[in-house]
Amino acid sequence: MTIAQEVRILLARLGVAESAYTGGTMPSFSPVSGEKVADIVVHSADETGKAIELSQAAFREWRLVPAPKRGELVRLFGEELRALKSELGRLVSIEAGKIPSEGLGEVQEMIDICDFAVGLSRQLYGLTIATERPGHRMMETWHPLGVVGVISAFNFPVAVWSWNAALALVCGNSVVWKPSEKTPLTALACLAIFERAAKRFGDVPAGLAQVIMGDRTVGEALVDHPKVALVSATGSTRMGREVGPRLARRFARSILELGGNNAGIVCPSADLDMAVRAIAFGAMGTAGQRCTSLRRLFVHESVYDTLVPRLKKAYESVSVGSPLDTSALVGPLIDKAAYENMQKALSEAVETGGIVTGGKRVDTGHDNAYYVRPALVEMPKQDGPVTKETFAPILYVMKYDDFDEAIVDHNAVGAGLSSSIFTLNLQEAERFLSPDGSDCGIANVNIGTSGAEIGGAFGGEKETGGGRESGSDAWKAYMRRATNTVNYSSALPLAQGVSFDIE
Repeated sequence: MTIAQEVRILLARLGVAESAYTGGTMPSFSPVSGEKVADIVVHSADETGKAIELSQAAFREWRLVPAPKRGELVRLFGEELRALKSELGRLVSIEAGKIPSEGLGEVQEMIDICDFAVGLSRQLYGLTIATERPGHRMMETWHPLGVVGVISAFNFPVAVWSWNAALALVCGNSVVWKPSEKTPLTALACLAIFERAAKRFGDVPAGLAQVIMGDRTVGEALVDHPKVALVSATGSTRMGREVGPRLARRFARSILELGGNNAGIVCPSADLDMAVRAIAFGAMGTAGQRCTSLRRLFVHESVYDTLVPRLKKAYESVSVGSPLDTSALVGPLIDKAAYENMQKALSEAVETGGIVTGGKRVDTGHDNAYYVRPALVEMPKQDGPVTKETFAPILYVMKYDDFDEAIVDHNAVGAGLSSSIFTLNLQEAERFLSPDGSDCGIANVNIGTSGAEIGGAFGGEKETGGGRESGSDAWKAYMRRATNTVNYSSALPLAQGVSFDIE
């Protein structure tokens, strides 16, 4: 059976109409073999506008549904995901090139955020606030925001949408999703699964959740439409520099999840057995194509000669191959451009004094599939390509002797997403988490940079964009806040003791 044939079988099981992925003008390829598996039907800018208008109408109805009832729809969606976890996980592996456990793990993230959002639907709390005026009550209330646009990247083709959609829906919003052109099939599958849940729920407004397909022009139409109240965009910093100002011009909200040149520090007291495992997964997992992938590593000189040879051994022995028919731990890069960017970065590293282990292409018999051995690059200092994120399995390793200088180097890049430190020294751990420690949105101790749980708010600082998704109080970004004062007295005292008496 070819991959294209398996895709058709999976899409049929998931309930995707054949007309959505045949006869269209946007080809879809699997990075596993490089073969074309579908021709996606795309939307014009005009069709995108109509979808947003429909979404706005759906929002007007959905915002009046009580939040716990909205949570029931998300609960049913989670049930449908549980029933179809293996099929959707397999499709993720085919379309994004993830190994089976990561494909299934991504769907599990969707299930987890649904569980979180269902509980949240009964906890959209405001505050009662002390007021200086007698006979008054002051409080804050939270209300649905409007149409939420989601622009997602290829590396987490379904989880990122679910982080946004599950919260947006329980908060009373409608959702319009533009997936990456590299992973459109999983988006079609998610919408079909959602529609199964909506059918069970009954009386769901038409257009409450939609998918729009296309290239940059479709994304621009979504970003620029005056009825889209919030856009959550995941992608490169370059993309964020374009999306952010466009939204700001019309005073729309943005949640930006952008680049992440993530680093770790290995201290003298570190448990090296733990560190090796965490570093290996953080740097090599998903073929280095996670926004939280470990890309820079600062190792204390006292443990450098012990740790680095162990890492090299792991890099030389890790299995690389098809995630569909092998037990390999590292699958393919998404496409040729990713491979070329990786090779360019490695060449630049060598020119600046780097010593490379790995990085070569692996022949799997598929000319249009790009499998590579992960690369470990020993660098004399943080220079050249080290300061830029390359979305590939490259780990730059540097030696340090002063902890303060290591933190300075750790923070001396544009992105600020995820970070980690390996130490058994309480002072070093707490310093790393302190105001003058890691400047990232995620700072971990004795675990790697990747593998965030949905209970915590996910996102980063600086060129990562400052957005937050998923857990904690990230839900507030999808709602509007109103401060209310109720006068239940027969007098009218003014705030700050102002006197304004009229006859």
